[in-house]
Amino acid sequence: MPRTTEAAATATAGRAAASGHGRRPRLHRVDGVIGRLRTIGAGLPAGDGVAVFNRMYLTVTEAVRDRLARPYFADPAAMAELDAVFAGRYLLAVDAAAAGRRPPACWRPLFELRAHPGVHPLQFALAGMNAHIQHDLPLAVVDTCRRLGCEPEHLAGDYRRINGLLAGVEADVREQLMPGPDVLERIEPLTHRVGAWSVDTARDAAWASARALWELRGSPRAAAALADALDGSVGLLGHALLTPLGLAGELDREPDRQPDRERVTARGREHDEEHDGEPGREPARNPAAGRLPGAGNRPAAGRERRGDQAQLECSGLPSA
Repeated sequence: MPRTTEAAATATAGRAAASGHGRRPRLHRVDGVIGRLRTIGAGLPAGDGVAVFNRMYLTVTEAVRDRLARPYFADPAAMAELDAVFAGRYLLAVDAAAAGRRPPACWRPLFELRAHPGVHPLQFALAGMNAHIQHDLPLAVVDTCRRLGCEPEHLAGDYRRINGLLAGVEADVREQLMPGPDVLERIEPLTHRVGAWSVDTARDAAWASARALWELRGSPRAAAALADALDGSVGLLGHALLTPLGLAGELDREPDRQPDRERVTARGREHDEEHDGEPGREPARNPAAGRLPGAGNRPAAGRERRGDQAQLECSGLPSA
């Protein structure tokens, strides 16, 4: 083959790889995640704070798995990889807690307060989303890009595509776990606290963090310092979300309730129809969504992070 023709063929192959053509999603990895989430849920009391988040995360993962099997994502193979890498960080936190070790700082509030009678199930759900999205997701994006040899921008369209799905799940969780109107007027602190957290805002922050970490990939010490600061600050926000309300007797606790999967699927179909053929389009934002104030930076202990990293490598789970 002439040298110029060979170079052109190589460039074409590189563009095809970057766009996801020729790669099939490794659905068995996502199925493996779903199996682990079901096992975790089966071994926990329904009212356990981790169980509340786990049920919601299982619903989301099953919805993503369904969309990986049909035309939905621009690069389903990359999304399957990201889904598995992303889930690995939550599973690592679960395994650390089960073994008596401290999970990363971002996850500690949920695991430490999981049985507190003054924390409402909706607080547990949002605290888990906060840790997983604002800390784990940026690291998972960077790790996925390294594995696939692509830039974060290659994932941007599909990343935004998931926003609508997650927004629907979050809305269902709020609707189903929020106490009835007869209780709401007596627990204003809960409505104020959970109303200030938004999945759109969290995912925007996660994307900004992923871009920053990607730009620092050539400076490992700087990237590690940023990851530590992110871990600590997300943990502080988690503590704020889980501040006990002191109203355990008045809270309408129904821990066996979980997101209605048929409703979530219906919401997803509506979003698919609305944005059909527009995988990069971002869903409309809630202008009232904001962030909780007062989330400063608190780096996690270096020894604990090194221990977590070693466990990731030894367990075969993805690492950043």
